[in-house]
Amino acid sequence: MHDAPILSQVTLGYSPVIDRQRAVIATRLTIFPERPDAAPDAAALLAALAEVWPAPTEAPELQLRLRPLEPAAVKARVAAAALPPVSLNLAGERLLDAVMAAHPGSHFMLEVPAFMAGDRNHVATLQALQAAGSMLLIKGRPTADLPPALLQCFSHAIVDADGGGALAALSSVQSGVRTMAAVDTAFQRGAIAALGWPLDDPVVKPAGRASVPQDVQVVLELINGVDREDPAARLEGVLKKDPTLAFRLLRYLNSPAFGLSVEVNSFGHALMMLGYARLKRWLALLLASSAKDANAKPVMFAAVRRGLLMEELVRSNGDAEMRGEMFICGVFSLLDKLLKQPFADLFNSVPVPERVRQALLDESGPFMPYLDLVRAIEQESLFDIRECSEKLFMGPGEVNRALLAALAAARALD
Repeated sequence: MHDAPILSQVTLGYSPVIDRQRAVIATRLTIFPERPDAAPDAAALLAALAEVWPAPTEAPELQLRLRPLEPAAVKARVAAAALPPVSLNLAGERLLDAVMAAHPGSHFMLEVPAFMAGDRNHVATLQALQAAGSMLLIKGRPTADLPPALLQCFSHAIVDADGGGALAALSSVQSGVRTMAAVDTAFQRGAIAALGWPLDDPVVKPAGRASVPQDVQVVLELINGVDREDPAARLEGVLKKDPTLAFRLLRYLNSPAFGLSVEVNSFGHALMMLGYARLKRWLALLLASSAKDANAKPVMFAAVRRGLLMEELVRSNGDAEMRGEMFICGVFSLLDKLLKQPFADLFNSVPVPERVRQALLDESGPFMPYLDLVRAIEQESLFDIRECSEKLFMGPGEVNRALLAALAAARALD
């Protein structure tokens, strides 16, 4: 990630935008200025973000697989599918003014608080942005009705989880979801998307003796085999039990995020190229992405990014072993929710390094402060991000560069 000075002048947090199929269709990036009274370099900020979300070279075709639906549902599906990949939530009026003046482009959504939307001084700017192709979202309900000419500048309204702030003339994106029940409620109310992390649902073990899916069994067997450093031929024999799993693993290994100079064409080749320790991290990713439940999609989205972010946070001061364990810690931090088993039970069958076990089972050890920081970034909590960063003696620029690098790597894996 480019070392842009602007990244030391802001604090970043992020959350997912979720569609009706529970797929994550966009990322919301919340940006806090370190000094709300300072005039930020908006062009530099947008350039740094464009390294993760570059402008498309041509207009993307909208490809939808629509089943027979009610007209309103069809309209909502089309509206959700047409969202750009990232929404900018700029937590500062001067910062938002500067970004609007810099014309962020059509590949960024721009969130505008209702009080600014109702300010006559912003009418010309909002109309110019809309005419240039920017997608504008209004947050909350204005104190007075907006003129039709101004209201049409906005594509959607962001409403709170309590249902407040909705504008009848606009489709809505419901913010603040923290459980799958809240996601369900959002779509029952007619939202085109839900915004937030539905990670607060408790881990509920299935009634009776739950059968472990075949692909999960295979990955668990592989992880244990790699931990024992079994011969490549034996591990390849395990992987042949599930050809689809083999395809997914090779897809990960050959992705741009992995950065290999040659194409890996077999498990044995991967083991020869990487060794047991580096291969273990990608098996961890494979295990975390094995859940078949549609509701698991946002959780898998979070798990991948947690692993990549925790690895990036120690890239400059950790050795290869620590970086690998940090990746596994982040990916496995949501494994209890994905596999519906508490960590105490999971770790009886999944071998994990001691520092990972300490963080996930006991909420202690050297990795725990990093996991706390990642969670604060997900919650877009400025105070908690600053507090966690200070405990790790990390400045905002270092943390922000790690976050953007992780998000870029995750996009390469998607």
